[in-house]
Amino acid sequence: MSFIGSLRSGRSVIAAELRPPRAELGSAEGMDAWIDMYHGVRTLTRQDVAVFLTDSAIGTQEENNLRHLVTNLGRDVPRDRVVPFLTSKHSLDFCLSYAEQAWQHGFPALVVLGGDRTVGRLRCVEHAWELRQAVKGREPRLALGGWMNPYGDAARQVDYLRDERFTAEFYLTQIVSHLDVAPVERFINETRRRGLDDVPGVFGVFYYRSANPRTLALLSRFLPVPVEPLSAEFEAGATPVDVCARTLRVMMALGVRHFYISNLPLLGAASTLNAILDRVGALA
Repeated sequence: MSFIGSLRSGRSVIAAELRPPRAELGSAEGMDAWIDMYHGVRTLTRQDVAVFLTDSAIGTQEENNLRHLVTNLGRDVPRDRVVPFLTSKHSLDFCLSYAEQAWQHGFPALVVLGGDRTVGRLRCVEHAWELRQAVKGREPRLALGGWMNPYGDAARQVDYLRDERFTAEFYLTQIVSHLDVAPVERFINETRRRGLDDVPGVFGVFYYRSANPRTLALLSRFLPVPVEPLSAEFEAGATPVDVCARTLRVMMALGVRHFYISNLPLLGAASTLNAILDRVGALA
């Protein structure tokens, strides 16, 4: 079943978010990184795991994910399980051409985001919904994903989701954590109260590999990191798999059914994800 079909079917969807190699890598290093990426995408999609591929993550220019996917994935990888990201940190012409090519090459869904305002290139539009509207006008058959932040004001976030200009069939959320649950619960309750709990949301969960203070400080610039309780869990003996599994279990208890796991190691992404899901089962 396709990614969009799975979201609409009522079954739980697990996805992995992978980051393409940085554009500044040398040819040999970049080629090795893309080979690792292709192996990761193939292995994950064959296990019925959807794969999101980022675009200019944390402001750094990445290789054109769509061009490399089309050139190198081959026909054995199901396109309907791969969902590229497109940020507005490109020219509008590039963005619209990108969307058109995505559909032509068999990718039925696209996540369209604004992109971080504080780093990297300027946005071509002020708001992500403006780009989604433009993309929909160019290629109306594409299913589009938007963005929600459960750590923002719940009512305002749901206002955005209800706005007819939002122009998305599903949404992804900011990274959430079992160590800061109350805002997420408020957001979920607000979507239910206003009759939007049937709009598919895919909640982000970060795979923290350690509690290194410098790493957590850097991450805190881009996502909400519960630094002190997270460090305490690692100090108490929790492994990265434990921490990730705990977030999944707590979010499932709130009724969340769809997740994407961010920051999985590219080499061994599938085996790491399997270990996390096994641990979730052990916690049940």
